[in-house]
Amino acid sequence: MKKLLVALMACVTLLGAAGCGYNTIQQEDERVTAAWSDVVNQYKRRADLIPNLVNVVKGYASHEAEVLTKVTEARTRATSLTANASVLTNEEAFKRFQEAQTALSGSLSRLLAIAENYPQLKADANFRDLQAQIEGTENRIAVARTRYIEAVRAYNITVRSFPSNLTAKLFGYSPKPNFTVENEKELAEPPKVSF
Repeated sequence: MKKLLVALMACVTLLGAAGCGYNTIQQEDERVTAAWSDVVNQYKRRADLIPNLVNVVKGYASHEAEVLTKVTEARTRATSLTANASVLTNEEAFKRFQEAQTALSGSLSRLLAIAENYPQLKADANFRDLQAQIEGTENRIAVARTRYIEAVRAYNITVRSFPSNLTAKLFGYSPKPNFTVENEKELAEPPKVSF
């Protein structure tokens, strides 16, 4: 009778463990980490392209030194931040990383806008190639961020849903931060167009 009771308890424990969501949490956590790696990879690609773009622009727009300096400084700030998976568990570090990437995007946009004032620069094959690569990288960043957002959504649903939320709490898993729009309130209002 004692052996039967022990066997029955073992079966109940195994069935309970199978439905606890631990394996699902592990799978979702790995998806988030992989998606984050893709985001970081695309940001690194952009950061690697920027010095080449700045050097090409320097030759044509030497008196635009302030913009070139700001792009270089923003790139330095963005690449100096640790972007490994530990950022995913630290909301403040995640926010700093996101702010640095937003600043880099803004300064890069200003640099590309300046190029519009230099017809010879716009005609330069190196500039056109670099601009196309950066535009392609920006698209890759958007796709990688979307995949990350979806992976975080699935993970957060898993760690917040019953009964897997009990397992998540037991093993210390908590919801992960997601990308946010910095100027969300401004985007809520329709743009004003005047002719």
